[in-house]
Amino acid sequence: MFKIPARDRIWEINTPQIMAIMNATSDSFYKPSRVIDMDWVAKFVEKCINDGASIIDIGGQSTRPGAEIISPKDELNNIIPLIECISSEYPSVLISIDTFNSQVAKEGLSKGAHIINDISCGNFDAEILKIVSAYNAGYIGMHLTGNINNMHEILPRTNVIVEIHEYFKEKIKKLSNLGIQNWVIDPGFGFGKTIDENFSIVKELSFLSDLGLPILLGVSRKSSIYKTLNITAEEALNGTTVLNTIGLHNGASILRVHDALEAKQIIDLGKYLF
Repeated sequence: MFKIPARDRIWEINTPQIMAIMNATSDSFYKPSRVIDMDWVAKFVEKCINDGASIIDIGGQSTRPGAEIISPKDELNNIIPLIECISSEYPSVLISIDTFNSQVAKEGLSKGAHIINDISCGNFDAEILKIVSAYNAGYIGMHLTGNINNMHEILPRTNVIVEIHEYFKEKIKKLSNLGIQNWVIDPGFGFGKTIDENFSIVKELSFLSDLGLPILLGVSRKSSIYKTLNITAEEALNGTTVLNTIGLHNGASILRVHDALEAKQIIDLGKYLF
């Protein structure tokens, strides 16, 4: 069992959980995850909850390759109405903000979010870790090399899972010094890795288990799947299910997905298989 602070509550991870993706941007790579209007938001969240999600992850800044980096003001304009709507209509669901900006994190937490999902693990904006600590918020830190402008550049490495393990060993020390003891690690599938490395992460995910922190796996409909199968992101649900199944078997605690129902079915069947 893991117990993660989440602002005004404790985020207990006793069994695998589902994080549903909601994108408040017009250029996210998977169109059905993009917010249309507030009526869509309410219906989307209700469906996600009914399908088994316990966390809604709101992104106001696209991190796909080639995406424009927008201002904190614009990012906040994208996400604050959604946070307010969800926290009012669905108070039991955990709200996560997919951001690496400390200003966005602070404002989002003050409006009702519970978790900061930071792809940079504090590398892009060191102040974000202080905000997380001050709000006693939940935190997800991802493995990433490079900076905001070259985060998708693939660097030479000998063994990706060993590098990720060493990366998080150092991050655990750094976050502990800021009072952040219990948090979630994300190996960063699809960020600055080759296709082979991405698949190695899923196969060797259990190598990270001795770090003693829950592991989030975010493979949903990503290019390593659809490029390998020579299909589109819209056709990549089956491939996503295959990778999520293997990841769950190898120790993933949270599946970050576009399709909550299918992820819940993996978890339900996994109770008998893993």
